[in-house]
Amino acid sequence: MTYYRRRRHVTEHNPARPSWRCRACGRFWPCSAAKLLLLATYRDRRTALIDHLEGLQAQATEEMAGQNGNRPPDLTDRFTAWAQAG
Repeated sequence: MTYYRRRRHVTEHNPARPSWRCRACGRFWPCSAAKLLLLATYRDRRTALIDHLEGLQAQATEEMAGQNGNRPPDLTDRFTAWAQAG
């Protein structure tokens, strides 16, 4: 008897908007996998990475506030603090 495994659609670790959760794993974005990919992409350009993340943080803040009308919590730790630590 032959068993066939269903192929799962693999999604990149990108944010689902406006919730800003990872499309692949469902964790808050940037998830661990997304952080590793971002660090690899911006390997020798840490300032550019932080600038990119600050822009995304601003977008996330605006989009999350639009969901329920309340200002979301401070997203600095989630978006940029980890990138500045290295």
